[in-house]
Amino acid sequence: MKERIIAVNSNTYHGFSLDEAVAGIAAAGFHYIELTATKGWTEHVCADMTFSELCRIKEKLSNAGLGVIGMSGHCNLSDSERLKDFADNILLAHFFEAPFIVSSAGEAHLKDKVQSANAGIAKNIRTLLPLLKRCGMRLVIEVHGEHGSGKAVDALIAEIDSSDVKINYDTANAIFYGGVDPAADLADVVSNVAYLHIKDKAGEKNEWNFPALGKGFVDFPKLFSILDAHDNASPLSIEIEFTKDGAKDIDEVNRAVRDSADYLMRLGYTL
Repeated sequence: MKERIIAVNSNTYHGFSLDEAVAGIAAAGFHYIELTATKGWTEHVCADMTFSELCRIKEKLSNAGLGVIGMSGHCNLSDSERLKDFADNILLAHFFEAPFIVSSAGEAHLKDKVQSANAGIAKNIRTLLPLLKRCGMRLVIEVHGEHGSGKAVDALIAEIDSSDVKINYDTANAIFYGGVDPAADLADVVSNVAYLHIKDKAGEKNEWNFPALGKGFVDFPKLFSILDAHDNASPLSIEIEFTKDGAKDIDEVNRAVRDSADYLMRLGYTL
């Protein structure tokens, strides 16, 4: 079993404050966080915060013993008018010294439903490559929406043709959006996976139901064995999105984060 960086995506605390997220993640024993800066959804950090606000957050993370492994900076990269927003998120991630920035290729929670073929999305993303390079950062495109399988994202990154753009494999999105078997799908694209959202799935395949790790039907040991067999040591970022009703209170979120930590430790991982 390969040692891995294991983080919690602050989107797990959607509807709650970043202070609550930091406290809950640190209390569960984690040492890494993925900050969420998704406009119109979870805005725990955002590019229009003042410098003093951002410094306060950076200090809070340091005091809590949490390093920033990634930033969930979703923008619709199909839409050229959203590229400025995403460039701002790259700089925001760089401020927090995050080596990865996550985005879906298309619609990302706002009402912008612009869609493009892969060639158009790739053209947009290529304009961001110099900034990514300057910041020493990788863009990892999430299995999400119209690109709901690893194979779909893999086809897009082949068009982009850059070592700075890889796959963020979301284990539950592959089921919910792509309708595929995550193990078979991951095995096909594992060489281009650089980051994972480890998210469980319960209920029907098309039901919004993403519980704590180990509470659903995603076969994580099988997925981790595929990564290990290919010498892939990508970071794992836990994301829990509950049901459509969301978590009833902060205690439920914190309990799900602790349960996920316990599950991974039972598999032999250290946080």
